[in-house]
Amino acid sequence: MRGRIIHTTMAALPAPRTLAPRSDVVVVGAGVLGLGHAVEAVRAGLQVTVVDAEERLLGASVRGFGHACVAGQPAPLRPAALDTRERWLDLGARAGFWVGDAGTLAVARGLDELAVLTQLRDERDGVGITMLDADDTARRLGPGARQVVGGALLTEDVRIEPRHAVPALAAWLAHQPGVRFLWSTHVHSVTDGLVQTSRGDLHADHAVICLGHDLDRLLPDVAAAAGLRRCRQHMLRLAPPDRTRIAPAVITGLSMLRQPALAAQPAADDVRRRIAAERPELVEHDVDLVLAQRPDGDLVVGDTHDLRAGVDPFSSESLDRLLLDETARLLGVPGLHVKERWLGVHAEGDDDVLVHALDARTTVVSATHGVSVGLGLAADVVRRVVAGRALPAVVRPPARLCFFRDNRATRS
Repeated sequence: MRGRIIHTTMAALPAPRTLAPRSDVVVVGAGVLGLGHAVEAVRAGLQVTVVDAEERLLGASVRGFGHACVAGQPAPLRPAALDTRERWLDLGARAGFWVGDAGTLAVARGLDELAVLTQLRDERDGVGITMLDADDTARRLGPGARQVVGGALLTEDVRIEPRHAVPALAAWLAHQPGVRFLWSTHVHSVTDGLVQTSRGDLHADHAVICLGHDLDRLLPDVAAAAGLRRCRQHMLRLAPPDRTRIAPAVITGLSMLRQPALAAQPAADDVRRRIAAERPELVEHDVDLVLAQRPDGDLVVGDTHDLRAGVDPFSSESLDRLLLDETARLLGVPGLHVKERWLGVHAEGDDDVLVHALDARTTVVSATHGVSVGLGLAADVVRRVVAGRALPAVVRPPARLCFFRDNRATRS
């Protein structure tokens, strides 16, 4: 009844639910990275408990493009990215969600951008990269595409529709033997196999913490040492103009400033200088113009990046307009109809990947490009850490991969 005031006492409140005494593995965080660790633990025959503070999947994993940009990962992360690709294809078949394998169309609208793609192609000896001329690139992009000088098809990349795929993966996992999920459950501390939660204590042989941008809430010192920050993104869902169908994901010259393997090419400096001179607002707001078409035909477009301290809840219309104008310019259409707007948030750190041995039974894992490398990274962590082989004192971290052990950070 509305307006009724309920008086109660602690004795009248329901007793905390008794938690099972022990799991082989407790995974903290049910995003792509956390679910990836749960999948690998199940494959190893282990009992798994997955804990998440939300009542359902609402975090970074369902707010993005669902774009696994394998080609964009630096050489040391390519094994994890290629492994992730195969695992998405396998899990899509098992859990019943769509995985698109049409690759990524990298559109060059300047000769410097075409040089970046050519340099990456040469570095990879052509593996996974097919160069396209201007006409072929424009044809794949749509009938209105203009100012295209060439491009490349990145054939190794895959896509998921994250709003469906990630919940479907969690639902499939929940039906596997030895797996349980604790939703709406906050984790207060994790120490040496003891996971203290708002529902009581959990005990495990090993705990894996995959909290992404929320790592700063549970382990602020670890997040600070890794340079982990919250990154806010503007994202849009658009109606497709003239029922346009674009099978691959689409990236642009702006992506060549953010995707690690592209940004490392010598010509990327030329791209940055030109864009900064011609369109300084794009650099100011760290725009990465990416387009991904959902199975229902709608276009997911983004994004901006804001790394200032704290995530401002107020959304600027000027940034959405910037994305809309750039997308219309890319597609060569007069205007676009917005169906949804939202703010994404994810973790960005000093390094692309963080693996931190908090203690002998607790590992922290974070990845900036979780959809691109997360499943392969999880498989490696489970093999080397969870399945009884502790993180070695001396590791061989790839470029921009940061390992922490005993409060000492090592970077290549």
